[in-house]
Amino acid sequence: MSHLGVSFYVISVFILGVSDKVLTAVIQTQQTVLAAVGEDADLSCQLLETKDVLQVTWQKISHDVETNVATYSKYFGQRVNDGFNDKVEFKYTGLQNCSIVIRNVMEQDEGCYHCLFNTYPEGSFTGRTCLQIYELHEPVVDVRESNSTEEWVVSCSATGRPAPTVTLSVSQQDLSFSQYNTVSVSNTNATFTVTTTAVLSGSRNNSTQVGCAARVLSAPHREVMVTIPDDDDGDDGSDKKSGSNQRNLGIRISVILSSVVLVLCVAALIFVGLYEKEIS
Repeated sequence: MSHLGVSFYVISVFILGVSDKVLTAVIQTQQTVLAAVGEDADLSCQLLETKDVLQVTWQKISHDVETNVATYSKYFGQRVNDGFNDKVEFKYTGLQNCSIVIRNVMEQDEGCYHCLFNTYPEGSFTGRTCLQIYELHEPVVDVRESNSTEEWVVSCSATGRPAPTVTLSVSQQDLSFSQYNTVSVSNTNATFTVTTTAVLSGSRNNSTQVGCAARVLSAPHREVMVTIPDDDDGDDGSDKKSGSNQRNLGIRISVILSSVVLVLCVAALIFVGLYEKEIS
């Protein structure tokens, strides 16, 4: 190849590369859309420059294969392709701004989607957004007393996909966690159950709330709060209450016995009086 041919080839590749970047840059869309299993996911694209758009096409990319999902044009309106009729709907239709909704997202809906603004005479302007599916269930917290005084063992489990991050918290500043231990178990349905256990130490003056937050990716977290009762409601309070109950029970028994003795004495006196009358 001549030097002139090589130079032309390099210039052509450079121009095509710049052109491709420009076409992508004028599309505004979310790079990643997070959606929980069972929820609806909104995918939207906006063409920031005014163009003569003939049609907007949505495609799903799977293993580098592009499959048309839905199209919208001014003359033919909305059309959802076969295989996506029960899954995809248009949320907003426009030749400059177009969005679709994927209903009841499942694992098989995960992947990247292209939005193509087909223009004349410039060609297609392409945007790319990727749908990432997650799963997160409400965490479960367990609090139990330790063998040592002023210590509690706090355990929290959360199930999700991918593996959730579990964080413990406590409302009272005088209390603190230590001896953290985290175990992750892989489930058969591709979810993970993560359990974090720690020792809560310190002296409590009133009711304390222990919290557990579970997070997956950058999705909204789920949190559960559990209240540890006052110390007055603990063992010492129980002993005092038990002692008070025992004293009250003793008083009741004494009153009852006294009443019984009094009734027996009155009955005896009446019987003696009747007996003396009969004799006389």
